[in-house]
Amino acid sequence: MSPYLTMKISENKKAPNFKLPSTNGSIFELSKIKNKNIILYFYPKDDTPGCTLESRDFSKLNGLILKNNTVVYGISADNIETHLKFKKKYKLKFDLLSDEKKIVLKKYGVWGKKKFLGKEYMGIIRTTIIIKANGKVHKVWHNVRVKDHAKEVFQEIKNI
Repeated sequence: MSPYLTMKISENKKAPNFKLPSTNGSIFELSKIKNKNIILYFYPKDDTPGCTLESRDFSKLNGLILKNNTVVYGISADNIETHLKFKKKYKLKFDLLSDEKKIVLKKYGVWGKKKFLGKEYMGIIRTTIIIKANGKVHKVWHNVRVKDHAKEVFQEIKNI
């Protein structure tokens, strides 16, 4: 079995629980979030153009997202120190979670083969998941295109 074999997250199935260090100084545990919808967006790297745009877009909408009984968390393989610098630099209004060991990235099926300039490599496939307050996956976006993505996710939240 390949170490890169990942499962795909399916809509209407229970989201797998996980624990990861958070920029708020605690260990985030998915199952501890009760009575709220959750947006998890998986992104490749802090302070890179696409990831910065996506994070800033979610941050701009954070107040409206919160008013719709939903919380946002960004997840990448960057360490907490890098996350803290990124969060501070762009004044992000939500916490970032660090998965340096790539356990959650693989569990959620977002670690896989990517191509850039004709070269293949393993990396994070930009993915966003909405988990409803009941713990079930509501919607999954794979291979996200950053432009207007946060707005699209917000529109979906309003429909829950």
